[in-house]
Parts: sequence; structure tokens; C-alpha cells
Amino acid sequence: MFAVFRAASKRLALLIAVMTLVAACQPGSVVATGPSVDTRKAVPVALLVPRGSASAGDQVIARNLENAARLAIADLQGVAIDLRVYPTAGRPDQAAASARKAVEDGAKIILGPLYAESANAAGLAVAPRGISVLSFSNNTQIAGGNVFVLGPTFENSANRLASHAVAQGRRNFMVVHDPDLAGQSGRSAIERAVARSGGRIAGTGTYELSQNGVVQAIPGLAERTRSSGADAVFFTAPTAGALPLLAQLLPENRVDPASVKFIGLTRWDIPPSTLALPGLQGGWFALPDPDLARRFEGRYMAAYGEPAHPTASLAYDGIAAIGALLRQGSSDALTVRALTQPSGFAGVNGVFRLRPDGTNERGLAVAEIRNNQVIVIDPAPRSFAGPGS
Repeated sequence: MFAVFRAASKRLALLIAVMTLVAACQPGSVVATGPSVDTRKAVPVALLVPRGSASAGDQVIARNLENAARLAIADLQGVAIDLRVYPTAGRPDQAAASARKAVEDGAKIILGPLYAESANAAGLAVAPRGISVLSFSNNTQIAGGNVFVLGPTFENSANRLASHAVAQGRRNFMVVHDPDLAGQSGRSAIERAVARSGGRIAGTGTYELSQNGVVQAIPGLAERTRSSGADAVFFTAPTAGALPLLAQLLPENRVDPASVKFIGLTRWDIPPSTLALPGLQGGWFALPDPDLARRFEGRYMAAYGEPAHPTASLAYDGIAAIGALLRQGSSDALTVRALTQPSGFAGVNGVFRLRPDGTNERGLAVAEIRNNQVIVIDPAPRSFAGPGS
């Protein structure tokens, strides 16, 4: 078990690095208004990918991002996009240089890059030119100015789940979080979401990020949960980290998931083996519309003969948003005002919109694990026409 947890911790570190949850960068201070575009001609769009990195994983991601972007372009009707791909090597300095080169070449908007520090650097490099950067990062710390994040955020999941839980009568939340920066960020997102939804934080607790650390912390976490009056426990831990141990040991220490709802900030269906954990039966987590996601994954496989990397859909969504704006035929189609239209866009993972502060909002479904299967109990919204839009 010790070796398994150490391996899981390494996978967790890799996931955090890839999805840029913890890089602490400052957002660009210059707000882009946006360039004028001629929608009668092919509009130059730059795609920044981590090609040239020493990491084999980055090469796979770069290929997937470009493939998905081209798949999206092929789906556009009445819009011509001239996609130009630039390498970042996964480095901020190269991302900044590539962003400047792309604008010099005529790019009207930049899609990518992946990593938070690179996205921040690219945004700063082109902010004086009024060019927006739709990054694939999900790190909201870099959002703002001319930089937007397309990636799924903790705020997205926390808001969706807290709102649903309160609507179902769960109002007192115990937050059990990883001690690292990602865990602290997740805890903060949950606290804000619970307050916004009218719930109450009954208590918080953490543990040392190791197998022994979790085991040693369990009695205290369980006692705090029972004594706090919590009717729900919100976990930040991913499936590759502490979650399996927490799901096993808390019930063994008299925290009954039949009466105290277990809720996950991360996806509990990846890997699928997580669905078989006894402690997670009846638990809730948020995910994009499963039907739409399966449709995209099937199309990608048919087109390219390999499974789509999880980040690939973000490239498709970025092109879909750009295409939808260009289709309106306005010269100011790529201004910040246009990008942040309240109605948002339709992507392969469902509806999403960009906020003026550079963050995003995505329409998510709420799922419950029943008999080792994912059951959607509250479907993802198909538009932002309702309250809060």
C-alpha cells in the first residue's frame, strides 16, 4: 500500500503540472479591447501548443490540441479560419516569443498555451497589441486582463455541487482537503460556493499527503465530522491520490455515507475502477454532459485513430467560440466584450461562457455513483438563460 500511494502521489503531481492547478502567476494588467477583423476573409488564429518539449506527454498533448482544433474548423459553417500553429516547448519564454511572432504574422487571437506560466507570459507579451489569449489552463490565478482560461476550474465544480446539495437539503459541509496548493485552492473554492449557495461550513480538516499521513489523520477527521453536525463531506482529493483511502477509512470510523453525503470536487469516474469503491457508492461529483463528451470522443477516434486526450476538447471549444463570433460578421467579433457575451457558446463538453475577469463558467451535470456506475441525477444545463445568467 505504501508503494501504491507513493505512485499515486507522483501521478497526482503530474496531473497538477499538466492541468496547471497550482502555478501562481500574476495576470496581465493590460485589458485587451480586441483587434478589428475582416470576416469576409480567412481570419488568422494562432494555436500555441507544447511541441518541442522534452516531455513525451507534451508531444501527445500538442498533437491532440492541433487535431481537435482542425476538427472544429472542419465543422464550422460560413466561417474561414487560417489556423497557424506555434510551439512553446512548455516554457514561458518560448510561449512569449511564439505569441509575439504569431501577432507579427497577423494573428487576431491566440488559442493556448497549456501551462499557466506560459499562458501568463504569452498574455503579457501581446497585451500591448490588444490581442486576447484563450489559454487551456484552469488556473484562475492567471485569469484577467487579456488572458482567459478555458480549462475546467474548481469554481465550476464547487458551485454546481454546492448549489445542488443545498437544493437537496444538505446545508452543513465538512471540507476534507489535500494540504498542498491545489487542495487549499479547492478548499477555498468550496467555501465560497457553499456561502453563495446558502450553506454552512461546519468544519475543515486535512492530512499529511502520504498513506501514513492519511491513516493517522482519519480518527480526528471522523470525530470532527460527527461532532460538527455535517450532513455532507466535500473532498478535494483526486482519485489518484488520497481519495480511495478516505472513502474506505472514514466509513470504518463511523462516518456513514448513507447519512452524510460524500461529494467530490474532482472527477470520480477517472479511472473507471474508482466507481467500485464501496465508500463512494451514493456519492456525488460533477462532470460535463456525458452524451456530448462521448460523441466528441467517438468523432475524434474516427478521425485520428487514437483516443482524445482530455485537453483536446478545450481546443475544439476555443475554435467553436471563435467561429461563433466570426459568424456574426462584425469587425469587432474578437473584442473582450464579444468574447464575454452572457449567452456563451456551445462546446463539445456543453455550454460555457467566458467572464470579464478571465475565468469561465461551464454547464455541468451532477452524477451519483450507484452500483459501480455513473448515474446523472441532475443534467447539465443547455443554456445560460436561467437565473444567474
